[in-house]
Amino acid sequence: MSIEHRTIHVHGRVQGVFYRQSTRAEARRLGLTGTVCNNPDGTVTIEAEGPAAALDALAAWCQQGPPAAKVEKIEAQPGLVRGYEAFEVKREA
Repeated sequence: MSIEHRTIHVHGRVQGVFYRQSTRAEARRLGLTGTVCNNPDGTVTIEAEGPAAALDALAAWCQQGPPAAKVEKIEAQPGLVRGYEAFEVKREA
């Protein structure tokens, strides 16, 4: 099983709506590792690693997010695997 890395930027009303905590729960459910954090510009950045199918499932989930979120768009890019050991919430980028 090949491990891949994706950076996902989420735009919209995604801060103050439990987006980070919900992302962590979904990522852990999918068996992914990485981080999620708020950015000063109001976006959320997710660094996630795992199998491509699980990363695709996380990106699909990010299109909607938790119930209180209003996602306008997401941008996902591949990157170099960093070897995260767990999936954690960071305070800010």
